Amino acid sequence: MSYRDSFSLYPRYHTYSTSKDLRVGSHLRSPRMYGGSQSSVLSSLSTYRSSGLDGVSYTPSPDLNEVYPGLFVGDAVAAKDKAFLRRMGINYVLNTAEGKRYTQVDTDHLYYRDCPGLHYKGFQLMDLPSTDISKYFHIAANFIDEGISRGGRVLVHCFMGVSRSATCALAFLMIKRGMTLTEALALVRSRRDIHPNEGFIRQLRDLDRELRVCRIR
Repeated sequence: MSYRDSFSLYPRYHTYSTSKDLRVGSHLRSPRMYGGSQSSVLSSLSTYRSSGLDGVSYTPSPDLNEVYPGLFVGDAVAAKDKAFLRRMGINYVLNTAEGKRYTQVDTDHLYYRDCPGLHYKGFQLMDLPSTDISKYFHIAANFIDEGISRGGRVLVHCFMGVSRSATCALAFLMIKRGMTLTEALALVRSRRDIHPNEGFIRQLRDLDRELRVCRIR
């Protein structure tokens, strides 16, 4: 069982709230030692491993957070669990990692054909600094805005829900909600642990400059 999978034993989603006490995200990928010496920690791990996991069954849990009212950023597990999407009231899904290659998510319109009323859009992007994600900024922003404006709930996801999907969510906040990149990052990072790669951050900075010029005009 990997470190990330071990946390899949527990629910990892939360809805938007102004209370910082309800924040979910950063602790999920940041292992911490809560007191005790290194030797005691290693001893505890040794005991845990020797106890075995025979008979224990688990499935990965959906990992998503509501980063803005009606807008969720999440991972592939959340996107592929159609029963979970129905329970959450998600009726717009934006897959920013569509495809069958490593770190892509193999869903499309046909995958959701048994989900009446669900709107789907997919971008075939890789999480690489050289990927041009900027050409999808306005398409993503329009799709997300349509869902929220109609009273829907929108899931923007990629494989892990930290780079491609987060970048598109940030672009929406900048284009449709008038936020600067700094403001959008602060908001989303207060709700979820996100890490757009350096190439995506550079493209968001370019967008930020373009929007500032437009507002001045």
